[in-house]
Amino acid sequence: MPAKLSVGLTGGIASGKSVVAHAFERFGVATIDADQVARDVVEPGQPALDDIKQRFGADVLKADGGLNRRKLRHIIFDDAQARADLEAITHPRIRAELARRRDACSSDYCILVVPLLVKSEMKDLVNRILVIDAPESTQLDRLVARDDIDEQLARKMIAAQDERNDRLAAADDVLINTGPRKDIADLAAALHAGYARLARGEVTELPPMLLPG
Repeated sequence: MPAKLSVGLTGGIASGKSVVAHAFERFGVATIDADQVARDVVEPGQPALDDIKQRFGADVLKADGGLNRRKLRHIIFDDAQARADLEAITHPRIRAELARRRDACSSDYCILVVPLLVKSEMKDLVNRILVIDAPESTQLDRLVARDDIDEQLARKMIAAQDERNDRLAAADDVLINTGPRKDIADLAAALHAGYARLARGEVTELPPMLLPG
């Protein structure tokens, strides 16, 4: 583990992780998005894509050779074993790339945005965990609108995430995201002030922070 502070930003799907991550980016904090890393490791030419093709068949590829994410998503959310098989292919590669990018960060501290931080056992990649929390009803409404999907699939996607109670039990800090974006940005600023002091050695520890949105 590098000496600098690494904060794991996690939360349920459609809880607002990206909004909070962008707020940290505006403070000059390096953010590493596991979802982007997950896309990168299955690009054409990457070994993970070959393994996915072997496990799920050529039907999960598009005409240009890229991964048909929508088709694969429907497969894995209807089949727990298929989802586990996909995670076995991708998670070790995502983990290794997250660690590489974390170690290359040059800001005082870095943020790793990892939706399945608890379930995927990637907690040891970070020093501190920030959970973005929202009621499931809020997640459901946001997800249906954001991804243009039906409620049944949205519920399956929420169910495939870390359990809310498990996330909260693992959290050092919690930001409740139910308010306007401006409020979330202000709350992120308060977190940033604490993290920056800790990363620079101005304090040796921070008390847990609970920020209602």
